[in-house]
Amino acid sequence: MGSASSAYRVIYLDVDGRIQKVVFSRFCSPCDIRELFCLALGLPRNTAISLLDVTGAMISIDPTMPHNSERAPYRVMPLTGGQLAALQLSRIDKEELFQNVLSQVAEQFSRAFKINELKTEVTNRLAMLEKRVELEGLKVVEIEKCRSDIKNLREVIASRNNSSFMDEGRKLNPRRDVPSYPKYHLSQETVEALRKPVFDVWQWEHNEMLSCLEHMYHDLGLVKDFNINPITLKRWLLCIHDNYRDNPFHNFRHCFCVTQMMYSMIYLCSLQEKFMQVDILILMTAAVCHDLDHPGYNNTYQINARTELAVRYNDISPLENHHCAVAFQIFTQPDCNIFSNFDPETFKQIRQGTITLILATDMARHGEIMDSFKQKVDSFDFTNEEHVTCLKMVLIKCCDISNEVRPMEVAEPWVDCLLEEYFMQSDKEKSEGLPVAPFMDREKVTKPTAQIGFIKFVLIPMFETVMKLFPQIEEVMVMPLRESRDRYEELKQIDDAMNEVQKKKSENLAMGGKNK
Repeated sequence: MGSASSAYRVIYLDVDGRIQKVVFSRFCSPCDIRELFCLALGLPRNTAISLLDVTGAMISIDPTMPHNSERAPYRVMPLTGGQLAALQLSRIDKEELFQNVLSQVAEQFSRAFKINELKTEVTNRLAMLEKRVELEGLKVVEIEKCRSDIKNLREVIASRNNSSFMDEGRKLNPRRDVPSYPKYHLSQETVEALRKPVFDVWQWEHNEMLSCLEHMYHDLGLVKDFNINPITLKRWLLCIHDNYRDNPFHNFRHCFCVTQMMYSMIYLCSLQEKFMQVDILILMTAAVCHDLDHPGYNNTYQINARTELAVRYNDISPLENHHCAVAFQIFTQPDCNIFSNFDPETFKQIRQGTITLILATDMARHGEIMDSFKQKVDSFDFTNEEHVTCLKMVLIKCCDISNEVRPMEVAEPWVDCLLEEYFMQSDKEKSEGLPVAPFMDREKVTKPTAQIGFIKFVLIPMFETVMKLFPQIEEVMVMPLRESRDRYEELKQIDDAMNEVQKKKSENLAMGGKNK
């Protein structure tokens, strides 16, 4: 689940030597925030103000402004008429530059008849604007103006493209205001922790997780080896983030969790020594995309409720097919296509490999995939393409359901999240008269009963089979699973004992009532 704190900004202001705390929602407009600051200073609401940090640098007044602390409050400076005039004059040249470029693009709109040629021209123009923003070091006010113009232009493009793919009218719009998430410089401690299965995925805000994902692609050599444009990588990750829904379990943090586990297994099992780099790229990209636009209701619900997804994919892995389709719908947009420099044959290989891995995450296929892998593992051949593909399918399955590999304090909250999502589905199924699985029914399932069977009969056998190829995972992955199984079995024994005591109390009370 995402952090609740990310929905708010807490800002501290210096008001004549007194610290004033201001809290506002990230959904507030810049105008609302500016009025809030004016009220904090006792100024009229429409007073023009500027915000300065402790170094005297100007801070943009908007919902994305960075947090500060009581020790480093921002100073609010009312602007005089002369200062406002000077500020306007300083923007005029830049605005004229942007307006000229945008006017030329608008003129091309009125003359063009081929939408693809138009998109290419607009993309080039916008890239030039972004280049100027980066190279000329435009100030905050100028950047905001540029972003506004770019956003308006993007909306014009979207209005001319009437193709719709995603459910509920959701659109796949690339983020052009790059970098629009802060670039976090990861400490050496974080870099090393990222490579381990024990990594605590709950400590990080979404912006930090985006930076960690970006680091993984660079650290594995994927950006360099495949000539991936770093700006395109940022845009792609932002678009991926925007197309994960805010479900209790199947959300962007789960995407990050699975991808980080894949990254740690690549290092733990020395997969770069055994696989081609293109296989590493497929593993990472499939992990990032594997649950895109998950609606929070599983395949069983989709099929029983005869949803649009189930009808579209003929009841065959409807969710996994949808995740694949959304992933490659994103790649069709030039601004988000990290594979744009690949030749058609290599792209075809990556597309097929990614689809194969995402489809493998359908738990309905678990027995089929594991039977195939068990037949190969004792005589495994890393030069055999069929063997390697089967191993990659098992690896993404391991990562997708690997929460219990992590320490208890990291793993257990995921159980709560999963049960919350299960209960939402079972409640919906009951209200719609659909069959309800016992392990999803809030009246029948507990944490121990939900986990024991899954760990004993799914997780441990799967990881122990992988352990035959990679013995090094026993200590850091298989042992934690066995410990987790034992812990939940102890909890179940406690629950059973308490239920037995409660049952006897109820029987005694009933007997006492009869005797009276």
